[in-house]
Amino acid sequence: MYNSISKWEMEVILNSIYNGIIAINNKGIITIFNKAAEKILNIKAEDARGKYIKDIVPNTRLHIILKTRTAEIDQQQIVGNTTIITSRIPIIDGDGNLIGAVAIFRDISELKKLANELTNLREIESMLKAIINSTQDAISVVDEHGKGILVNPAYTRLTGLTEKDVIGKPATVDIAEGESMHMQVLRTGKPVWGVAMKVGPNKKEVVVNVAPIMVDGKLKGSVGVIHDISEIKRLNDELDKAKKLIRHLEAKYTFDDIIGESEIMQTIIEHAKKIADTPATVLLRGESGTGKELFAHAIHNQSKRRHNQFIRVNCAALSDPLLESELFGYIEGAFTGAKKGGKKGLFEQANGGTIFLDEIGEIKHNLQTKLLRVLQEKEIVRVGDTRTIEVDVRIIAATNVDLEEAVKSGKFREDLYYRLNVLPLYIPPLRKRKEDIPLLVEHLIRKYNQEYGRSVEKISEEALKILVEYNWPGNVRELENIISRAMINMKYVENVIQEKHLPILENNKYFLNDEFGEKSVLTDDNYVYKTLKEIIEDKEKEIIKHILKKTGGNKTEAAKKLGIAIRSLYYKLEKYEL
Repeated sequence: MYNSISKWEMEVILNSIYNGIIAINNKGIITIFNKAAEKILNIKAEDARGKYIKDIVPNTRLHIILKTRTAEIDQQQIVGNTTIITSRIPIIDGDGNLIGAVAIFRDISELKKLANELTNLREIESMLKAIINSTQDAISVVDEHGKGILVNPAYTRLTGLTEKDVIGKPATVDIAEGESMHMQVLRTGKPVWGVAMKVGPNKKEVVVNVAPIMVDGKLKGSVGVIHDISEIKRLNDELDKAKKLIRHLEAKYTFDDIIGESEIMQTIIEHAKKIADTPATVLLRGESGTGKELFAHAIHNQSKRRHNQFIRVNCAALSDPLLESELFGYIEGAFTGAKKGGKKGLFEQANGGTIFLDEIGEIKHNLQTKLLRVLQEKEIVRVGDTRTIEVDVRIIAATNVDLEEAVKSGKFREDLYYRLNVLPLYIPPLRKRKEDIPLLVEHLIRKYNQEYGRSVEKISEEALKILVEYNWPGNVRELENIISRAMINMKYVENVIQEKHLPILENNKYFLNDEFGEKSVLTDDNYVYKTLKEIIEDKEKEIIKHILKKTGGNKTEAAKKLGIAIRSLYYKLEKYEL
């Protein structure tokens, strides 16, 4: 077949090839020098053919290939001002005789130039990312399709959402209340300014500015800057709550807020949803810290009463006389200091809604009698009055007390026990559903990212293993405190909770590694009267004092070192009276 190709045809084929080709005979004389070789090496073929290869290409290795009979593939070579990639191959006939050698090469100078330009672009990209990541403003960027392509650490601290939650996801993924301004800008091509909305799982109140990204006149996406406006409102709300001994609020949690995919939790959640559809009294049982109040909120929000009041009463927080007057109200002159005109009780205020009686096992006998009347007769009598008032209230009660034992010992009325125990719901301790711990930790990291202004992304496998192996006598509330403390212990630049950030958890006791080089053991002797929350607050106060001392009292610098907003620092200084 090859014998049928003429010399002219062979030349046409060789000159049509993009790669340069040089062939020599077994004496090193050039026999083939195609058009691409002319262009790449800037040497005319007529000046090269018939010449010794080294006279034309001084740094060639084709003559060495004749000696070694070994191919050299994809070698880089500089020829004049040109960089080439070349493969040198010996030509051997069927009888093993060396006929010559051939070099096939291509110019990569332009590719090197493009590679350098790409490197420069990457450096610019890295610089821009560093600038975006160092700003205190929360920034999010989406492409022309509304998919997230970039968020900075300030965004994570504000919203509680990490890159994994946002990148590649629709622009609406972070919206808790309101319309996505990213999508509006992508529709209209016009910027928007000062739009109020709520973002993230904790519904952070923010104001957003969003502008289109135009490249060569084409819309390529949009960039949003998010400003937190919730701090002042939060402080005001906390001040109001601190003035109240009893929280009077609407239910803010639903079953979607209950974290748990274990079989036991899924069964309980399904049972609670069925309970919610009935008007019957519910008794939530379980150890302290298991989340009984969360279920009370969720049951109310799932019920037909969800549009009416939800009132929570901590029965252990008030003395008997005060609790009685708060629950049932009083008439004018009922006792010294009674308000003129009297006062409605919480049962009246909750009419048509739900009242949540937390720690029901702590109320005394006289109140138990009055509560029984509410359950049996659906009516109450104000303190100092004889007139009955009808009320339509659903009661959800909760206790960690062994009511059966309390009934046996005479501390709790048996008839009231049976009235309360119509629909019992047992919330399991955390040690019975350890498979939920990874989900709970992920949720708590998001929660405390917002509260502490941090950008923690996850927990390490080693640290998570420690949490899973611990017995959790304080249940979910204790887990909240541990994660809270771990994130407080982390440096501002750290974004993964490691084993070193956790207290040592052994035999249901905490061994706390002091930030300043000391180690303290929490035993019954030195911490018997402190809750875990109080211990963490003590440590937070100690760290703030230490940082303030280091910064010479400079609060702005201290806030930076602590990784929190200056407003948050002033709040903590007031809280700890520093």
